[in-house]
Amino acid sequence: MTALDTGDISFLVVCTLLVFLMTPGLALFYGGMVRKRNVLSIMMQSYAAMGIVTVIWVLFGYSLAFGSDYGHIIGGLDWLGLKGVGLTPNPDYAPTIPHLLFFLFQLMFAIITPAVISGATAERMRFTAFVLFIIFWSTFVYIPLAHWVWGVGGWMRNLGVLDFAGGTVVEVASGVSGLVAAYVLGKRLKIGYEWNIPHHMPNVLFGGGLLWFGWFGFNSGGAMGANGVAVLALGTTQIAGATGMIGWAMLEWLHRRQITVFGAVSGIISALVAITPAAGYVSTVSALLIGFVAGGICYLAVSILKAKLGYDDALDVFGIHGIGGTWGTIATGIFADLSLNPQGKNGWINGGGFEPVLIQLSAVIATYLFVGIMTFVILKGIAVITPLRASDEEQVNGLDLTQHREKAYPDFELSENVYM
Repeated sequence: MTALDTGDISFLVVCTLLVFLMTPGLALFYGGMVRKRNVLSIMMQSYAAMGIVTVIWVLFGYSLAFGSDYGHIIGGLDWLGLKGVGLTPNPDYAPTIPHLLFFLFQLMFAIITPAVISGATAERMRFTAFVLFIIFWSTFVYIPLAHWVWGVGGWMRNLGVLDFAGGTVVEVASGVSGLVAAYVLGKRLKIGYEWNIPHHMPNVLFGGGLLWFGWFGFNSGGAMGANGVAVLALGTTQIAGATGMIGWAMLEWLHRRQITVFGAVSGIISALVAITPAAGYVSTVSALLIGFVAGGICYLAVSILKAKLGYDDALDVFGIHGIGGTWGTIATGIFADLSLNPQGKNGWINGGGFEPVLIQLSAVIATYLFVGIMTFVILKGIAVITPLRASDEEQVNGLDLTQHREKAYPDFELSENVYM
């Protein structure tokens, strides 16, 4: 028997709004990181995701992700057009809140994931191509992966994979897709003083702060109610973010003898990514370590691995989301504590043996393979329909002007021409 709980409803409404705020926050974060002539184009890609994914999710996306299982691979069409998704609870997913509210909460995750990917192809992907990418990627990558991990009957869920708030579905998926997209589109055209990126650090800091703020809803909402697990996720999110900043800063100091503002906010985001799959399963002390390690390894990925492999992931989607999500997903199998969450299990250090780590690792490998292959196929398919990459002339003039016929800073046209 299920019954609505007004406390849980209120809590999930707030969490849903917090996760929604993350996408405009991401737009601001990314907008500050690019050059002046590309600010509107990268921000618009986040807003495009908000519109396009909402329609997909209403028409068929939610049903295929969370509907009746078919072969442990995909959901059915039970809730096509949100038929039957109303104000009564669904006992399989959230027994104390309206089914429609669960749909809305999940929708916010579906929106921000392709928006995150846009950072890898910033300053060179044409808007038409990105719109098609959102449609195809959401349909053929995000929806099946969400069903595997979170849908009743999904094979990763049946295997026992722990992913509290999207370590594989959101973070690893967006990171790997970003890496593949960066390789497929190639490097940006170098124009002027490349070290002028990011062009507006206050926006980067403000956008990063909005992301951290929204992440409380992102992770705590995974508890599906106002309960102790939600409080645990709130605590681990804050703690990991703080130690991620410290971990990045320490390694940056050892490597370059400087601590940058950009590095500090990058460390925070890296750790928030890493704690996402573990937030409701691990202790606050474990969160300290998960966040600290995430800051360090993501710094190495951005500052060393990227240069070694020679890819142009413009805003470091793979280095932060891919690497951070990989570490966090594996770390969940190491640090999970059944005493904190009866829906979890004991990880390696709590007597669960090495099996939980292997299960989490298998989820990471499967996600890398599936997402990597599908993203490559989707991009190559789109290239048959329309060019993926802006021309050299379009990149010189900026995507704001060539894709949208607008400029973010029209009063500073002269300085843009001189310095950018």
